[in-house]
Amino acid sequence: MAADLSTTSYALLGLLTLDPNDPPEGLTGYELKQRCDLTMRFYWVSPATSQVYTELARLARLSLVDTTDAPNGRRNTRRYALSDAGRAALLTWLETSEPAFPVLKHPVALRLMFAHMVAPEHVQRWLDAYIAQLEERTADLRAVREMLGDDPRLRSPATVADWGLAFFANENTIAHDIRKRRGADER
Repeated sequence: MAADLSTTSYALLGLLTLDPNDPPEGLTGYELKQRCDLTMRFYWVSPATSQVYTELARLARLSLVDTTDAPNGRRNTRRYALSDAGRAALLTWLETSEPAFPVLKHPVALRLMFAHMVAPEHVQRWLDAYIAQLEERTADLRAVREMLGDDPRLRSPATVADWGLAFFANENTIAHDIRKRRGADER
């Protein structure tokens, strides 16, 4: 049953383990999408809202999440909490499957591959824009890392945030180095 789950399904199950409430009251699809956008976007593609709701419906059909509906004005708000079967499926995935090697989809590297076709100022502009984006994303991720603090329950997400900050720092170094070398090559 769980073997057919997508990585996004496992990510949503994992995010449900980070419910700060004790006992967990569950999270809405909207809250899960916000968590995806706040955290996953730094290291994995944050799923579209429609994909979050599609996956949650599937997880509910498979009894991997428990749902509760609560009145909220004229409509109900559905909350999702990790079920015992969902926890077991997530643990099985974590313990028995090997992570695939990451696929690098780097738009700047792709453009650099064909940089011989454009004027040097285009390349410099690409690199300048990328460096500015890195600085912006680093500030965003640093804020997430600070929000996670030193709470032992959040040690795993904090470790991923630290990894992301190191990755951004390395990318920044690489981009500056390429910019410098490209500038020297053009003289």
